[in-house]
Amino acid sequence: MTARVLTEKELKQLLLFITTRKYAVRDRAIVLMTHLAGMRVKEIAATKIKDVLASDGSIKNEIRLTAEQTKGKYARTIVVSEKLQKELRVYLQARFETEQLEIITNTSEMNKALFNTQKRNYFNANTLCYHLHMLYKTANLQGASSHSGRRSFLTTLSSKGVALRTMMELAGHRQAQTTMQYIDVSEDIKRAAVELI
Repeated sequence: MTARVLTEKELKQLLLFITTRKYAVRDRAIVLMTHLAGMRVKEIAATKIKDVLASDGSIKNEIRLTAEQTKGKYARTIVVSEKLQKELRVYLQARFETEQLEIITNTSEMNKALFNTQKRNYFNANTLCYHLHMLYKTANLQGASSHSGRRSFLTTLSSKGVALRTMMELAGHRQAQTTMQYIDVSEDIKRAAVELI
């Protein structure tokens, strides 16, 4: 079964639901890494604090993942929007209970996983996949899964006219056909397309 693509309204519904949860700031950041950067669950689970936090305490505008951190065993660079940078800053400030993130940049904390569970210092890909599944399920977004954010990311880019080659790069795909499988073409998108003529 193909993961459901979320509308903007459904994403807002999910984010509103997340505010009611114990680890709201963390869960919001995780969800937005899939929806705003198109990251795979495996990549999010493998991301370290040092991958996102610069030595001056700022959030990097790119996450450089090694081949071991990605699917397909190819290194790739994730472009981090200003909106996602703000979300990651809020998350890290909450996690470390400080506004001054530069104080942790020269500590062993930098080598830890970006996201931790209640009981462990990290999520693995399977636990994070299940965690996202349960977030969607309890938010009553049937058919949504850990892949929904990635599909929504690419579908949104496509609906805004972003070139296929650019979407391939952002998704870390080597084949155009792979990227095209992620894109959902709705009636609204088709209607908007014919109105361009």
